[in-house]
Amino acid sequence: MRYMLIMQVEPEAAARAAQELDMVAVIAAMGAYNEELQKAGVFLSAEGLSDASEGFRVDFASTPPVVTDGPYAEAREVFTGYWILEVASREEAEHWARKCPLGPGTALEVRRVNELSDFEMPDNEWISKEQEWRAANS
Repeated sequence: MRYMLIMQVEPEAAARAAQELDMVAVIAAMGAYNEELQKAGVFLSAEGLSDASEGFRVDFASTPPVVTDGPYAEAREVFTGYWILEVASREEAEHWARKCPLGPGTALEVRRVNELSDFEMPDNEWISKEQEWRAANS
């Protein structure tokens, strides 16, 4: 099963990190972690995200949807990156999450990625199309 590890950082911690962290050391620690995930055969993908100031939010509470440029003053944390792992269990996902080289002011939210089979609609036209699209792109 696939799990997503979503890196969350408190805005104050992100600002401090930009000024105080040795980015060479941070990249080395993340590289070593990613290499360990690769060697264990659980790594599917990982990406870092650009600063929230480069992002925007589309809110569908009204029609038409409202677009708001980042950063967002009300945000308690910002998403800064993610990993997708293929593991055998929730416990294994937790094992790898605990090994991630993060520090104070950061957290990982770990969520199982739904599979098409989770929807229990084998005859649904859109699920069948999604299966075809995935097969064509893998």
